[in-house]
Amino acid sequence: MKHSLGPKPIAYPTPVFVVGSYDSEGKPNLMAAAWGGICCSKPPSIAISLRSATYSHGCISASGAFTINIPSEDLLREADYVGTFSGRDVDKFDELGLTPIRSELVNAPYVDEFPVILECRLNHTVEIGLHTQYIGEILDVKVEESVVGEKGVPDIDLLKPVFYDPGTRGYYGAGSFLGKAYSAKRPAKSAE
Repeated sequence: MKHSLGPKPIAYPTPVFVVGSYDSEGKPNLMAAAWGGICCSKPPSIAISLRSATYSHGCISASGAFTINIPSEDLLREADYVGTFSGRDVDKFDELGLTPIRSELVNAPYVDEFPVILECRLNHTVEIGLHTQYIGEILDVKVEESVVGEKGVPDIDLLKPVFYDPGTRGYYGAGSFLGKAYSAKRPAKSAE
């Protein structure tokens, strides 16, 4: 029997994205976001949802761009910090000793120390309620060689990405390989 929890923003897993943007004076800013994911393959696009009260909300709306910085397990402290404090009050790059890199493709910074970066041009803004969904076209994905697998893309075992559990407000790492996608076969029908 299933137990009802009522309407809640719970889905598993949710990513830990560190979103980079510039404020109106060109200061680089970061925030953590778990409400997000790939939303289109052509053009390659990603969506993130931010509350209007966040500093990054205004930065992205004004600049029309953002980056998604994907932390590995060894950058969990930094990812948690940028989700705890506001860029209105602190310079997160300076506080954490992180290096902001100006994207050559979009008006947003990315974090040099993070292993995977998505550079995104804002294409759509959707007001949902408490959150605004920003849909960005991914113009480039930058990947550290140390996390590139045999197929030339990030290897989840090398990357060691972090996931967020909205139910317990906890962080988790990736689990073990379970099986190849798109390998399911149709079940055999029994002769009756």
